[in-house]
Amino acid sequence: MNNITLYGADWCPDCRRAKSFLQDNHIAYKFIDVDLDEQATKKVEQINNGKRIIPTLIINGKTYTNPDNHELSAVLGINEDYRIVMYGADWCPDCRKSKAFLEDNKINFQYIEIDKEENAWAIPIIKNLNNGKRKIPTIIINDDLVLVEPENEELRQALKIDEVKEDRIFDSIIIGGGAAGLTASIYAQRDRFDTLILEKKTIGGNAFLTEKIENYPGFTSISGPALMDKMEEQAKVYGATIKTGEDVKAITKKNGIFQIKTKTNTYFGKTVVLSTGSTYRQLGIPGEQELIGGGVHFCATCDGAFYRDKDIIVVGGGNSALEEGIFLAGFCKSVKIVNILPAFSASETYIEKLESIKNISTYMNKTSLEFLADDNGQFKGLKIKDNDTQEEEVLTADGAFIFIGLIPNTDNFKELITLNERGFIQTTGLAETSMSGVFAAGDCREGAIAQVAAATGEGVLASYGIRNYLKN
Repeated sequence: MNNITLYGADWCPDCRRAKSFLQDNHIAYKFIDVDLDEQATKKVEQINNGKRIIPTLIINGKTYTNPDNHELSAVLGINEDYRIVMYGADWCPDCRKSKAFLEDNKINFQYIEIDKEENAWAIPIIKNLNNGKRKIPTIIINDDLVLVEPENEELRQALKIDEVKEDRIFDSIIIGGGAAGLTASIYAQRDRFDTLILEKKTIGGNAFLTEKIENYPGFTSISGPALMDKMEEQAKVYGATIKTGEDVKAITKKNGIFQIKTKTNTYFGKTVVLSTGSTYRQLGIPGEQELIGGGVHFCATCDGAFYRDKDIIVVGGGNSALEEGIFLAGFCKSVKIVNILPAFSASETYIEKLESIKNISTYMNKTSLEFLADDNGQFKGLKIKDNDTQEEEVLTADGAFIFIGLIPNTDNFKELITLNERGFIQTTGLAETSMSGVFAAGDCREGAIAQVAAATGEGVLASYGIRNYLKN
């Protein structure tokens, strides 16, 4: 029914999300790992104007770059209770009528225009369903119910549009599926509280993007994805409901119940835990926005593989910059670390490691001025300035990674709860925010330590807040 190719990589969180979405909805697809196929990498760059953006999907001849679950649902006709595929043609009045009916009722459907050359494969399917006749619209619901030239009332009954659906009320809705959110869910579920985790992208948060974790109790060394997979599995074993691709837009409270609105759905809960984490801070210099994804990156685990045996620049001087710089040095030709301060702010463990790595060079007390591109718009280097002498120079490289801190993902909550001047959520006691029934845990909270072990502890604290609130 579909010709779907997904270009991606196993380490990419959005690729994992897209694959999981297709698999959960029983949709066949072909996966091509860009790390193992040079031609696939070139194709992705060609599709995305020179940028290596994954996942890139080709669905029946049309290209979709890093689509979220909402977009995939719309393209593939996926709804909560059914999937709809419509075969038709733009000139067909009945097709237009059925399309309008579905659109008016906000129902996703996959529309396959059989007159287009790339959809020629669909004509035999139509004929087979209609005893050799080419009747349209032919609408298939959940792969088994076939409606041919249906009237609107027939569609209404088949889709149960008038049916009133009872909304489920969760004991707690946890927004964000990183270490803090998963831990809060695990503890709440053990207390027999029904929890729902809503995650914008993929389960694991920033920890999922960490190539190696060496300071989590119980593991001398474990990859971020492996640790997060274990936490997700444990949450599910205890009965948590997990939904990915759900971007929360608004939270309101009425009669003691919270209403959580996302792009596509509305959920109800007695308590809320905000564990939305943080995103990477940008430099804000010329050339940065234009080159993001095409030479400028913020995640070594996500994009480092594109720079095997190449020269790169790392900007930053804290733990993340040195940790990721050391990781990149393991397979890149050279790594130049640019730090705006005269000394690193990272822990001594990382600073000592630098001394033994020959392909890392450091540029201390330097300000990043501008990312540079060649005549074809491809990344070529970073202009820097010495803070003492004011002398400028250009560091040439194939790409750059920026690690200069994090920004809390709390913009959607600034009207709901109290944030500090930097946007972090202020809490007291058992992770309580300024609104009764709303708790915060993890990197989005004021005073949080950006470490996985600390995030799990905050998740435990939030679960005790949930218990105290619900029992009182």
